[in-house]
Amino acid sequence: MAVDHSQSVATAAGAEKGARGPRRRTDTPPGRLRRALAPHWYAWSMIAPVVVVIAGIIGYPLARGVWLSLTNANEANVQRNLGATTIEATYEFVGLDNYIDVLTSSHFWDRLGWTTVWTVACVAITFTIGLTLANMLNRKVTGRTAYRIALILPWGVPAFVSVFAWRLLFNGNGIFNSVLQGNGFEAIRWLENPFWAKFSVISVNVWLGVPFMLVAMLGALQSIPEEQYEAAEMDGAGAWQRFWYITLPGVRSVASTVILLSTIWTFNMFPVIFLLTQGGPYGTSEILVTEAFRIGFTHSPRDFAGSATWGVIILLLLSVFAVIYRRSLRKQGEVW
Repeated sequence: MAVDHSQSVATAAGAEKGARGPRRRTDTPPGRLRRALAPHWYAWSMIAPVVVVIAGIIGYPLARGVWLSLTNANEANVQRNLGATTIEATYEFVGLDNYIDVLTSSHFWDRLGWTTVWTVACVAITFTIGLTLANMLNRKVTGRTAYRIALILPWGVPAFVSVFAWRLLFNGNGIFNSVLQGNGFEAIRWLENPFWAKFSVISVNVWLGVPFMLVAMLGALQSIPEEQYEAAEMDGAGAWQRFWYITLPGVRSVASTVILLSTIWTFNMFPVIFLLTQGGPYGTSEILVTEAFRIGFTHSPRDFAGSATWGVIILLLLSVFAVIYRRSLRKQGEVW
């Protein structure tokens, strides 16, 4: 009878449990968060200092810039310290007025048009030359190591040193004009003519950017198995067919990444424009980032709100481009 009574109690308890259904989890959000972080606490503790530093170095200036872009802050109405006297800031919140002024001005769209041309030209030429040189140096040729060092050398020279050297070459009495005049041609006003000024800054930026493309594409080419080329050659594929059906698909993942990086760097390439032409002549070689610098540091009074507005617009443009570029890669199966 004791056994039967126990069984009946167990059956009743089971029926009651089944009627109530499965027990619901009563964990609080902090409890779930602790469980999620517990397996990776060591990794989180390692990256926490980096996150804090990045938030301080990048996060605060970015938030400050966005705030300034929503005000009318300039050199005359920000807080100033004159000895022991502090003059409080008097600038005011103006909302989106700065953005409306910038986006409705032809000046901005002129700068954006040239910045786009400058970026596309530099990236396209740099990628083409870098891939071509990488193909050449990927073969077994005499002196290949010396060639690689010579082609990577511009990457090791500080950018401002290289630009000053090129400025001497493009000078009115520089080597380029001396060579032209020595062969019976007229001297070219490299940095004083709008067309030649743009040609000059693109040439210098390509010279600075080729080593990066060369190293990246050379590494991508060396990751392609040699057997693929041997099998294609045995099947009668020509050099162009091997390049189109083996080389390009093999380097596509690396190429997509370096093109994105090069686009962002070139879009914001301040030193080449500023040190070579100072945005001249007549502002024709000014790109968005140098224009933002000029508004914030060379205007009188310096327009901090206007400069911040240009900076935020530049960030938004690059963010939109990166999102669209990434989505196009995902459609092609290149996820990163």
